[in-house]
Amino acid sequence: MMGADVHFYIPNRFTDGYGPNIEAFKKIIEEGTNLIVTCDNGVSGHDAIQEATKMGVEVIVTDHHEMPEVLPEAYAIVHPRHPEGQYPFGDLAGVGVAFKLATALLGEAPIECMDLVAIGTIADLVSLREENRALVIHGLEVLRNTERVGLDALYKSAGVKKNEIDEGSIGFAVAPRLNAVGRLGDASPAVQLLTTFDQAKAEQTAHLIEQKNHDRKKYVKEITAEVLEMIEKGPEEQAVYVLAKENWHEGVLGIVASKVVEKTGKPAIILNIDKEKGVAKGSGRSVSSLHLYQALDSIRSLMEAFGGHHMAAGLSIQPENIDLLRQQLNEYAASNGMADQRKEEVEITALLKPEECTIQTVEEIKKLAPFGTDNPFPNFLIQDATVNEIRQIGADRTHLKMTLQYGDKTLDTIGFGFGNYGEWINQNTTLSLIGQLTINEWRGVKKVQIRLEDLKVEELQYFDFRGGHVPDNIWKLSHTGYLFFDPTIAQQLAFKISSENNMYLVEKNSDVETLPINEFERFVLVDCPPTLDLLQQTLQKINANNILYIFHSQKNAYLEGIPSREQFATVYKFLASHRNIDVRNQLKLLAKTLKVKEKRLIFIISVFFEVGFVKIEDGILNYRKDAPKTDLTTSHTYQKRQLQIETEEALLFSHSSDVEGWLDHQMNGMEN
Repeated sequence: MMGADVHFYIPNRFTDGYGPNIEAFKKIIEEGTNLIVTCDNGVSGHDAIQEATKMGVEVIVTDHHEMPEVLPEAYAIVHPRHPEGQYPFGDLAGVGVAFKLATALLGEAPIECMDLVAIGTIADLVSLREENRALVIHGLEVLRNTERVGLDALYKSAGVKKNEIDEGSIGFAVAPRLNAVGRLGDASPAVQLLTTFDQAKAEQTAHLIEQKNHDRKKYVKEITAEVLEMIEKGPEEQAVYVLAKENWHEGVLGIVASKVVEKTGKPAIILNIDKEKGVAKGSGRSVSSLHLYQALDSIRSLMEAFGGHHMAAGLSIQPENIDLLRQQLNEYAASNGMADQRKEEVEITALLKPEECTIQTVEEIKKLAPFGTDNPFPNFLIQDATVNEIRQIGADRTHLKMTLQYGDKTLDTIGFGFGNYGEWINQNTTLSLIGQLTINEWRGVKKVQIRLEDLKVEELQYFDFRGGHVPDNIWKLSHTGYLFFDPTIAQQLAFKISSENNMYLVEKNSDVETLPINEFERFVLVDCPPTLDLLQQTLQKINANNILYIFHSQKNAYLEGIPSREQFATVYKFLASHRNIDVRNQLKLLAKTLKVKEKRLIFIISVFFEVGFVKIEDGILNYRKDAPKTDLTTSHTYQKRQLQIETEEALLFSHSSDVEGWLDHQMNGMEN
């Protein structure tokens, strides 16, 4: 477009590595290149860029990966998070950064390239919010109307309908095929496919890519099976898995690492050991609670090279350092609170009613697309669904197909990778599941289908609704008991609950005896109990399949805390030096004078009253000079507040895994 003579060079991951390479730069410079523009790499390419500069060739870096403390001395570094820049959106993919550079050079956006921008943005798993969302929306429209014969050929070989292209078909069909070529060798055929105008060449290249994708799947399956077996037979569970072996195909190790994360919920680094070269190379994938780049950066001296970001990384290391890498990564994870990390939680968007399982609902959900990182497809909770039919499907019976009866609705359910569940789910089993509402079309007939994300059968199940995100329909659940500890809260919420017979108030231990043992399938713990002991007694009495906990609190004892020794002393001195204080009518003035919150002042006076420091008659407070010296902590009010603080800390301000561990111990760890 600008009259330049442009060539491309895609580094071969097996011979060139992942970023700028001195030998590769020398080669293209010797061929006559006088300006190098990197795409999706280069921010850590100090040596290669320095060599190019020495040879009189300027380098412009366009990248989006994590920036090192010292940047290479390139002619320019185009990066959305550059420390000297002020770009408003820092999560552009590598292709997005290149697109912005092209836009700046042309003076307008090259709309005809939006299809490629969409593919690259979706494939790179970057945030699909803000600018990326706009890029993908417009790019998908271009993809549905593409004139690239190569894409048309790829759609055909992948079994994708052109007019139905969405982020899912790109992420699961188009992008993996384009990636497969570079994962297994030279990536140039992917570029040729996207740029050719020759129909025959496009079909030939698409066929080649399809074969490469088949090979990629084969390698992934074989290596993943080996890795999972190594984990199962390993000496102990790790917070971060680091596994290495000879003769693993380096090109697919990132995918294998993703499979391990999906299976275990733990970060994983998978390495191939090349004994001839004396190096191990591979890829890592992480979870949201561990920033993989930062973890590796903390032990960078162990590695030959590494790069990446929060959720993914590539690295090379001497084989003799692998054990130390594993040890230090696990120590890093432990120091960052990941030693006891369980599988990542699936966020539930809403409880789904049978009458909401319609094609119309699916169409409404689609308006929120494109879905992906930071804009996940809504996950719905379905409870009390009965299994009518169940079978394992797929060549290796790795997937699960179920027909569920949900109220008056019959729902088809597909669970990719859930095939093993078919061995222990029987017909007529009642289960709860989390899934995504989709449409399945077969022979022109459209039906609602649940794409399974998780399920649980015949085991106690917990749901965290703390923090105010309580859906309205939680109060209308069938077969549900609602447990209250505070009569005021029970009175406030009674109108929301379908039947008062489902409400139970437990204010003291003797109330526990009135609770039903097996009447309900689930209980909602609506508010926070005054003590853990009372909740413990309650849980040992009831028996339910599901526990939903809200633990609403109006007291906020944990945040209010206990007054300091100085505050007690300040109030004490004032009361000792003043007589006939009208606490009924002058409390606000007194609180203002003492610079103490009114609630806190009431607490302090209550403690003083209970230990006999003051007397109150008809609302008039006076200091008692004859009061014996008494430890304030012996006061009932003081002890009650202390217990409430401990209870709120445990139930309201602890991680859901800790709360559920405690609840589970009470429900299952003791005889009822």
